[in-house]
Amino acid sequence: MRLFKVPLPLVASIISLGVSSLQADVTLPNIFGDHMVLQREQANPVWGKAEAGEKVTVTIDEQSHTAVAGTDGNWCVKLDPLAVGGPYQLTVKGNNTLTFEDVLAGEVWICSGQSNMQWSLNNSNHADVEIASANYPEIRLISVPQVGTQEAQENFNGQWQACSPRTVANFSAVGYLFGSRIHNALGVPVGLINNAWGGSAAEAWVPREVLEADDGYTELLNSWDAKVAAYTDEKHAAKVAEFKAWQAAGSPKPNKRAPRDFRAGQHRPANIFNGVLHPTIGYGMRGVIWYQGESNAGRAYQYRELFPLMISTWRDLWRQGNFPFYWVQLADFQAELDAPAESAWAELREAQTMALALTNTGEAVIIDAGEGRDIHPRDKQTVANRLARLALANDYGYNMASQSPRYASMETTGNTITLTFDHVSPAGLYTFDVKQPIGFAVAGADKVFAWADAKIVAKNKVRVSSASVPHPVAVRYAWANNPVANLQDRNGLPVTPFRTDDWPGITVNNVR
Repeated sequence: MRLFKVPLPLVASIISLGVSSLQADVTLPNIFGDHMVLQREQANPVWGKAEAGEKVTVTIDEQSHTAVAGTDGNWCVKLDPLAVGGPYQLTVKGNNTLTFEDVLAGEVWICSGQSNMQWSLNNSNHADVEIASANYPEIRLISVPQVGTQEAQENFNGQWQACSPRTVANFSAVGYLFGSRIHNALGVPVGLINNAWGGSAAEAWVPREVLEADDGYTELLNSWDAKVAAYTDEKHAAKVAEFKAWQAAGSPKPNKRAPRDFRAGQHRPANIFNGVLHPTIGYGMRGVIWYQGESNAGRAYQYRELFPLMISTWRDLWRQGNFPFYWVQLADFQAELDAPAESAWAELREAQTMALALTNTGEAVIIDAGEGRDIHPRDKQTVANRLARLALANDYGYNMASQSPRYASMETTGNTITLTFDHVSPAGLYTFDVKQPIGFAVAGADKVFAWADAKIVAKNKVRVSSASVPHPVAVRYAWANNPVANLQDRNGLPVTPFRTDDWPGITVNNVR
């Protein structure tokens, strides 16, 4: 797997964040505001705009820092690490004075991805109970609006709010449920930044310059450029007029969807990076939780490189080192199949697991928490619990299982293959619902897979075979859009889907 570095000119441009340079008054982007949470135990940047040459002083608690706005009006200071708690008052003084009240110091997490991260608490399982019990004045929430653009934005329309039954209902369910578990475990304030956008593609979260620097995305970018060039404002206006005429006619069948201008949408490369992520880059935080991949499933092999590229790019731009980055693997979805088959979703899950080669990453496996009939499973509690395990174990020192068991090696003896797994709890592997492990398939050199009989033969070993495959050479487990599989550890963490072969998959040549 390749490692990626962001071009230095792009890093320099990201640091220059703020709002309008035409104003003499000191201004800050809206990621700073009343009720915000500042990341504890680290020096946090505070930045904004002022008149060129203007002296700006930032004060909080017993510390004060001064900067002089550059010729472009940009200024930035770094706060010394704050003691957990508060409330603090943060004052920014130049030609004018800005005061931010009720500022807390605690843990800040970014909640990002597509619709399953965006999915609101009020549309999730046990919504009424979760909302009624969401009385957490020290959990703070902020959402970044969905703005898709090729021009880097320096601010957004949003504000921090204290978590309550009134404010939490439309917030990210996974984000809130994760944050509440962190808050309850640590007893410290938690800030959650929700910037998820339903249907988003991973390439929309990456700067154009970074994609252009890699030949692997040339065809993707050229395809988008041609598509955008062929779609004019006049063409879009015509589609809008056609839709309004259909509405005026009483909306006869067949149904029509309101036209969307894909030029400003969530699939176009760099659009979300510029419009959603850019205004927040540099804000002090602990890490990122990520739930995305559905929109890239048709290009799973490309995702093997694209996903690590995105993570590495964010880390380079944030300048907080290799901060924690935890993601949710794709859930089970669509019809269950009677026979083993190829699967784009299985290939995307494989690509997600491969990204664990990056340091300080983790994966929440949820092939037992999806809904075949709906790409948006309502069980967000299971998702949040598994993400919380990763953070509590890796970042906060809790002695608990956090990783799903993963395939480590295989040994063939006659017509059987013995599989060994890593990251298995001391209590060993376990099967849900029925005693026999379900979900394994084996194939010979002909690459034709058949369901296998399986048996747990040790705490971290499973033996598989099939009467129809006398000379097995490969094993697959939970290799399907909606796998029927039941192997887990005693903590209820499902075994990570895997294959032992490297035969070309169905998405191997898809790049756009």
